[in-house]
Amino acid sequence: MVTGEEGSAGTEQPGVGYTRDGAVAVITLQRPKVRNALDVHLRCGLLAAVRQAHHEGRQVGAVLLTAQGDHFCVGQDLKEHAQALEDEPTTAFALLRAEYNPLVEALHTLPCPLVVAIEGSCVGAGLGLALCGDVRVAGQSARFTTAFTAIGLAADSGLSATLAQAVGPSRATALALLAERFGAEEAHRWGLVHRVVADGSAHAEGLVLARRLAAGPTGAYAELKSLLRAAEGQDLKAVLDREAAAQERLGATEDHRGAVRAFLAGQQPSFSGH
Repeated sequence: MVTGEEGSAGTEQPGVGYTRDGAVAVITLQRPKVRNALDVHLRCGLLAAVRQAHHEGRQVGAVLLTAQGDHFCVGQDLKEHAQALEDEPTTAFALLRAEYNPLVEALHTLPCPLVVAIEGSCVGAGLGLALCGDVRVAGQSARFTTAFTAIGLAADSGLSATLAQAVGPSRATALALLAERFGAEEAHRWGLVHRVVADGSAHAEGLVLARRLAAGPTGAYAELKSLLRAAEGQDLKAVLDREAAAQERLGATEDHRGAVRAFLAGQQPSFSGH
């Protein structure tokens, strides 16, 4: 891969841009027409971009994860998922271990600070990606939801650990079970978002913070991140493995398949527990 200064061609994977603003690596989700839904190209391109930031080592003092358009990320591309359920239902969830889990691990293990700029919808696995960040900035109209139980699933992308770490176990349990939407101001009060800015300003504010962090004591940041991870007492690999196993089991249920069909038909799903 070839890096470039901000505003240059930089490096692009399908659906993902990677540029350099000095010591800041800017990774941009680029599927705005579908609200940056995560298809195979976006997932793999994002993983390649995060690995590029790892590869560049000390040249990268901070990473900014942002998105084109009015929305950050609505999670898994359900059209792709519905097709996978039809074509090969027994392996439809293999992408969790093959793509999502390595991506979440790569984001979590960045030695430098990760700033996430959020506009509009931040849903499901999109929320999981946002929660990988060390600092999160959101536009005033940003909206969040865990989403998984709405289609008969549990959680993935590390959400079962990171949401509780962000907002506390009691609130995280309610948010995950009810899958209700909440706004940027609530997210800020709960500690999920660290700054709320005017709509359309999240990227700019996130870049300011990323530049500030990149100019700071990056060695101390790396040590601090390592210490904080250890203090959590959570084994991320174990969390991801449990999530993947649960999603695989739930993916075989009619509740999940029926909910996906209902979602794509614009209908309210009904659940039977089967």
